[in-house]
Amino acid sequence: MKALLVTHGTRGDVQPMLALAVALREAGHHALLAAPASFAPAARDNGVEFAALDEGPNRLMDDPVVRRAVDGGYRGLRGKITALRTAGRIKPLMADVLRDLGPVARASGADVVVHTPSVPAQHVAELLGVPAVLATFQPGWVPTSAFPCPMVPLPRLPRFLNRTTYLTVSATLRAFAGIVEKWRVRDLGLPRRKGEHDLLHGPDGRDRWVLQAFSPAASPVAPDWPASVHTTGFWYLPSGPWTPPARLSEFLAAGPPPVYVGFGSMAGRDAERTGRTVVDAVRAAGVRAVLATGWGGIDAAASPDVLVIDQAPHDWLFPRMAAVVHHGGGGTTAAALAAGVPQVVCPFVADQPYWASRMHALGVAPRPVRQQRLDADTLAAAITTALTLRSRAADVAHVVRAEPGTGEAVRLLEELLEPRLSTMDQSAV
Repeated sequence: MKALLVTHGTRGDVQPMLALAVALREAGHHALLAAPASFAPAARDNGVEFAALDEGPNRLMDDPVVRRAVDGGYRGLRGKITALRTAGRIKPLMADVLRDLGPVARASGADVVVHTPSVPAQHVAELLGVPAVLATFQPGWVPTSAFPCPMVPLPRLPRFLNRTTYLTVSATLRAFAGIVEKWRVRDLGLPRRKGEHDLLHGPDGRDRWVLQAFSPAASPVAPDWPASVHTTGFWYLPSGPWTPPARLSEFLAAGPPPVYVGFGSMAGRDAERTGRTVVDAVRAAGVRAVLATGWGGIDAAASPDVLVIDQAPHDWLFPRMAAVVHHGGGGTTAAALAAGVPQVVCPFVADQPYWASRMHALGVAPRPVRQQRLDADTLAAAITTALTLRSRAADVAHVVRAEPGTGEAVRLLEELLEPRLSTMDQSAV
């Protein structure tokens, strides 16, 4: 099997696909990962063939207007105007990503295209005449009447309206239909057709396979999802060798397990204020802390009870922590669950409030602390509560780590492609 894996975004969007590429390789298949160029070193370190795509919308991560909008700094009419302007700026950047994808796909010789919703790679699958498989890292892409769309911040609605909430996601994707249409026709040479932008159905109208790369123990499986939807468990990248810097090793050895605090690629309005809030909170809670500045920008000074780092592999660091304070991204949530440590989730946007509520419902985290309401007293209280949840976190970790994840994803892709590959083998005889 030759699989073309396509994704775009930040670490949480790329690392699970990198994990799938590793699993495919270990199963004897060939995988090519197409992702933002900045992830080339990670692919190289894991022995995965890589095709660089333009950084595209990632270029806006350091934009102060976008940062403030993500953080909820713009509300009401101004917030809506900012959102529209941001979408307008994303479109040409996304066109650069699509421009790079066409040649990669043509040269790939792929038997299947596996892609995240962030890139409409179902079009290159159609060009190649191969199946397109959607990979999702949170529920919200496949409609259900069981619960409302987790990625849409709506008030509680009657159950009969649940399915309609998923139209919001479809509408968001269709905002890019214009640039995708031009790319499809001009670059790929494909004709316009009805339903060409539908992520969930192929040109023949049949359900596309969807691989949901999250744990059914962490998020409910809807009974009315079609048989084409498979929830595999989280896709964890195998741990590689990593030598921590001396100051991190020394800090961990100098006292009881600290609390990790990091907000990934999310950005607060004021990095210095966030840093002060976090430092005051961990001291009020009477704990030591490792603060990861990362891409999101927590700005704080180191002290005897607070170590400031850029980043460290979650699978190495989290098991050594007393608790993990994070933004609720799917990847960080999955890593904290696997580590068996309690969490404090401080969500910003998108699927983060959903994962925050799910961690609380699972009993591995206190009530979410929204970033817009983050203060030292509230965060200190949440950390204190989280430290009492370690036993429950360990129980959930046992379940999550036992799930097949990438192994199940590989098995399903083999099952999907078995008739096609068998036909090709017979033709070659």
